[in-house]
Amino acid sequence: MRHVTTDRWALDLLMPMHVEMSLTGHIRHIGPTLKKLLPDVVEIDDRFLEVFEVKRPRHVSKFSDICATANLRLRLVPRSDPRLVLKGLIVPLPGGAGALANLSLGISVVDAVARYDLFSSDFAASDPTVDMLYLIEAKSVALEESKRLNQRLQGAKAEAETQAFTDTLTGLGNRRALDQHLERLASRDAVFGLMHLDLDLFKQVNDTLGHAAGDMVLQHVAKVMLDETRSRDLVARVGGDEFVLIFDGLVDQEILDGIARRLISRLEEPIDYQGQTCRISASIGTTLSTFYDEVSPDRILSDADDALYASKNAGRARHTVFDPSALKPTATAPSATAH
Repeated sequence: MRHVTTDRWALDLLMPMHVEMSLTGHIRHIGPTLKKLLPDVVEIDDRFLEVFEVKRPRHVSKFSDICATANLRLRLVPRSDPRLVLKGLIVPLPGGAGALANLSLGISVVDAVARYDLFSSDFAASDPTVDMLYLIEAKSVALEESKRLNQRLQGAKAEAETQAFTDTLTGLGNRRALDQHLERLASRDAVFGLMHLDLDLFKQVNDTLGHAAGDMVLQHVAKVMLDETRSRDLVARVGGDEFVLIFDGLVDQEILDGIARRLISRLEEPIDYQGQTCRISASIGTTLSTFYDEVSPDRILSDADDALYASKNAGRARHTVFDPSALKPTATAPSATAH
């Protein structure tokens, strides 16, 4: 026993979580790391089984059970902190002088390091736990960086997808967005109204005031159309001065005619560009998904286009609803009810 007690400084260095006990189970010395884990609990002369609850093996109920088994492996928790799961090996000291236990944190080491503010100096120099903790920290940093990179890539992907379906000048959908939206509506047999709108007199704006003025006018037109539609509707620019509006779930001709008339009226209002007045108008053709037994995107766009050109041929600034029974569109003046 003299060798153990006189060399406690060596035990503290080699086994910073050891417990030295008398034959009766009273604690005579504990390692510095264990003191750090249980600063207000483990006191000299406390009984080992009063401080710790042995979970494995189950047959251990008194200290003599521990001393009766050489090299006993234990799984235990401090009675004051059951969250701290420890594992260890207890060996009897020569001559019946007591027992020596060497404890470790096991799989709870990561939580314990954070909870008890442990450092590498709290572990034996030969303990591979420190290396393991460095690997865990490195892995954690790598995973966090990977997560951030993945978030950036997902954001870039979402932005790229948005740009792929967006007209860069107006912020409206483009032809690709229109095609995808129509395919989606057709696949679920949705009802919708579709307007094809073409600007009148737009070429004169470009020719007289330049393309910068034309771009400003197109942006103004986009704003007007967004004002007159709902968030669930799609507005797409499909050509230089051509637009398609899709009204999801809306096939009431009277309501659609009212929207078309408001669009024509608002687009006829003078637009100022650097002190110059830009004047345009709009011709509109509309068709409804309910006109067809089966909606074909190409057919419905073609019929809306036919209705649009009927409006232009009737004098522009008109709204025409396609008449499938006559296989030709019938134009109406802005003041008349659309057919």
